[in-house]
Amino acid sequence: MPFVTTPDGVNLYYETLGTGEPLLLVAGRNSDHHIWNLIRKDFVKHYQVIVYDQRGTGQSDKPERPPYSTRGFAQDAVSILDYLEIKRAHVYGISMGGAIGQWLGVDFADRVGALVLACSTAGASHGVRPSEETRAIMASGDGSKSVGLMVSKVWGINQIQFFYSKGDSVKNPMPAYAEELHAQASIEHDAWDWLPNIKSPTLILQGSDDPVCPSENANLLAGRIPGAELRMFDKGRHMFFVEFRQKVDRLVLDFLKRHPLSL
Repeated sequence: MPFVTTPDGVNLYYETLGTGEPLLLVAGRNSDHHIWNLIRKDFVKHYQVIVYDQRGTGQSDKPERPPYSTRGFAQDAVSILDYLEIKRAHVYGISMGGAIGQWLGVDFADRVGALVLACSTAGASHGVRPSEETRAIMASGDGSKSVGLMVSKVWGINQIQFFYSKGDSVKNPMPAYAEELHAQASIEHDAWDWLPNIKSPTLILQGSDDPVCPSENANLLAGRIPGAELRMFDKGRHMFFVEFRQKVDRLVLDFLKRHPLSL
């Protein structure tokens, strides 16, 4: 099985598919690489697509220490690029994966081509938090309630279950301590002061009705990252990038095409 060992000795599971310019897909909090199951097939016709399980998820190691951080997760992502001998890659991050993408753009500017940040926030000091009601639902662990935060009722619960049934959560369950470490990393993320240093062409995607990452966060990011483009998806919730996959992926493909690595 394909694994990369990070400088601190953590084994990360990864997969690659397709050919062309490399595109790194970065999953969000508590998600393994299966979150990209439908999405990545839209990109493999044009790019070398790389997905992986972050530490604490899927088939990757789940260390209890040191504390996880979005900045540390960015270093993990670079470890995969290093192992694959990829000098530069486009990056598409969702939710906490977007926070990780921010650090990739800040700390590893020479490694990042185009940067796509979906349903993401600048973090603790300036980000807009979800409502108390939303936080309570997320903390409850009640899947029947939390699914409504992710997708619209019209799209349906049966569709979202595809991701959970296809994931590694059954064979490789995420222990409670790892969930807490992911949660802490997400809560403590704060890249606000460094965002103006991002030089990569940046596309910010957001669902207008996202209760988990309120849409105001997208406006804050767009105003903070030089030259960033913002696209809002009407009625989109936190997983709008799946519910409106075809429209979103066409937009991302167009953006990547306008910003090839050769430039």
